[in-house]
Amino acid sequence: MPERGIRAVFFDLDGTLADTAPDLGGALNELLIEVGRAPMDTAVLRPHVSAGTRGMLGIGFGLKPDDADYPDLAKRFLELYAARICVGTRLFDGMAELLDALERRDILWGVVTNKPARFTEPLIDCLGLTERSAAIISGDSAPKPKPAPDTLLLACEQAGVPPRLTFYVGDDLRDVQAAHAAGMRAIAAAWGYLGDGVPIADWNADATIAAPLNLLDIL
Repeated sequence: MPERGIRAVFFDLDGTLADTAPDLGGALNELLIEVGRAPMDTAVLRPHVSAGTRGMLGIGFGLKPDDADYPDLAKRFLELYAARICVGTRLFDGMAELLDALERRDILWGVVTNKPARFTEPLIDCLGLTERSAAIISGDSAPKPKPAPDTLLLACEQAGVPPRLTFYVGDDLRDVQAAHAAGMRAIAAAWGYLGDGVPIADWNADATIAAPLNLLDIL
C-alpha cells in the first residue's frame, strides 16, 4: 500500500481521552476518610491524576513508593478505585465527536495507557469504546510502560500501521517522550491534567492542541 497521511491516532487514557479525576479522586477521598483524614477537593487532585496511584498517594498522604506505609495504602486505594471505576468518568468534551470524525475519515484510533489492564479494559468497555478501538494497550501489556516506546509500538503492531504515520496524543511529558522514541508524531493535549512538572511548552511536542476537535486541523 502506498504511503499517505496519518493512518492512526492513539490516545492516552487518563487526562486525554477521558476525565477520570472524579473516580480516582473519589477513591482517594474514600481512603482519606477511612483513615480519619479530611477529603480533598478534586481541583487540587486533578494535576496528579496522570501519575496514577503514585500521584494520588503522593498528594493525599505525602508518600513515595518506597515509604513503609505505601504498599498497604496503595492496595486499599486500588480496591476502592476498582469499585467505582466508571461512576463519574466521562469522555472529555469533543472527544466523542473527534472519534466519530476519525472513523468517517477511515483513520484508526486506539488507547495506550500506563494504567494496568485490570482497570483499563473495564473502563474502556464502560465507555462503550472496546469494539471501536483498533488497539487497547495497558501499562502491563509490554515489558516497559511509557516513557519507553514498547506499548506504543505494540499498538502499531496490533493496528497494522507504521509508527511514522501515527499520532500519539497525551497530556504528560512522558507521552511525548514515548511517541518520539517510537517514531511517532507527538501531540500534547492542553486540556489534560498536565501535572506539576515541566511546562507543556517545553515538552517538544510536534503540536499542542487546546481541545480534542483541534486535532482535525492538523491531520
